[in-house]
Amino acid sequence: MAHDQHHQNDQNDLPHHADIAVIGSGPAGLIAALAIADTIDNLRLLSVGPPPPPAHRADLRTTALMTPAITLLRNLGLWDALSKHATPLENLQIIDATGRLPRAPDLFFQAREIQAEPFGYNIRNSDLLTVLQTAIDRHRAITRLETKAVTALTRQPDHVSAVTIEGQEFSANLIIGADGRHSICRKAAGIGVKSWRYPQVAIVCNFSHSRPHHYTSTEFHTAEGPLTTVPLEGNASSLVWVLHPDHADALMTESDTAFRDHLQERLEGLLGQVETVSRRAHFPLAGQQADSMGRDHIALLGEAAHVLPPIGAQGLNLSFRDAAWLAQCIAKGLAAGHPPGHDTVLQDYDDHRRSDITERIMAVDLLNRSLISEALPIHLARGFGLHLLKRFAPLRQLAMKRGLRPSGELPRLMQPQLARPHKQMAATGPVRHSPG
Repeated sequence: MAHDQHHQNDQNDLPHHADIAVIGSGPAGLIAALAIADTIDNLRLLSVGPPPPPAHRADLRTTALMTPAITLLRNLGLWDALSKHATPLENLQIIDATGRLPRAPDLFFQAREIQAEPFGYNIRNSDLLTVLQTAIDRHRAITRLETKAVTALTRQPDHVSAVTIEGQEFSANLIIGADGRHSICRKAAGIGVKSWRYPQVAIVCNFSHSRPHHYTSTEFHTAEGPLTTVPLEGNASSLVWVLHPDHADALMTESDTAFRDHLQERLEGLLGQVETVSRRAHFPLAGQQADSMGRDHIALLGEAAHVLPPIGAQGLNLSFRDAAWLAQCIAKGLAAGHPPGHDTVLQDYDDHRRSDITERIMAVDLLNRSLISEALPIHLARGFGLHLLKRFAPLRQLAMKRGLRPSGELPRLMQPQLARPHKQMAATGPVRHSPG
């Protein structure tokens, strides 16, 4: 990746026009800007979004990034900086704690059954964001514009202009909407969305414990939803606890000591004594899928395109695949003489992402609903499936492989370095900047 010295954009010296503007400064938007800049030379990009939150409001969540996402980070030259914050995920166990009969078997998956490396790595979102923002600031092709919000997008025949809340205006040949589930970019493109809710709330926090986790992530399948612990450095883990809303509300109002005791009981001594618990956060579970990944010079990725419950570590891994495929589709379009926002580019991007996203949404939805359903046939079917996975190694190995990556091809940035082509050269000239 080409870098120059660290820079922070001057709010009085912003470009009037960029080849591509990425709206959204979360991990999905930042990785998209970096993937495109790494794939294509001679493009000028804007990264637009709010500044990082202060330390006391930092994101408590962690993300389990699977092998393809780690390969992407390696190919972008980011893994060395991130690896010191990453905890390997070598095993996954599933424990039936639904209390229903017949009881489903417990399962234990080991990464060494299918590959030499771990399934992936667990990384605090705050650490991931810091590394990505540093890379953005140091990249010579990317200008970062901090703004509270983009308040309007107006489409023109040959470009899109975006107006920020400060009243600053710029245009771009392609706007990439990485601005979350309430995306203003999606609305500007006139792209519809299917939304649904679950009768559940997720509590997230981090906690320390007396026993080592042995780099094992554990899912307790309960009648209210999954309770998942994911390893962090040392004797610590992150927690995603999915519950009925009334139960979640009660736990959120408890003291740290009472919450710790309830967690201790639910974990059944798996990690020894629960010692300290971080600040807790909670959010309702919902799902969402955009009708298209792009239209009229606007492409969508991350939660602007798809929202999944925090089950099975699918959300940000999907977003990373969005970013890698979008970079590849833009490069392919440029090679054929199409500008970044051309309809052919956006259709190619949609074609590459549609089946992967739909497949992951259906799998997560099916697992979650199978836990909270009261229908006996569904419980029997789930138990039978888990018995098959436990008894037949080839089926178990196939399930593990499908959990790590989609069934189709991966984009080049998610393949080993030797599989990557030379950079595509954009036909555009340098971007003009406004006078200071």
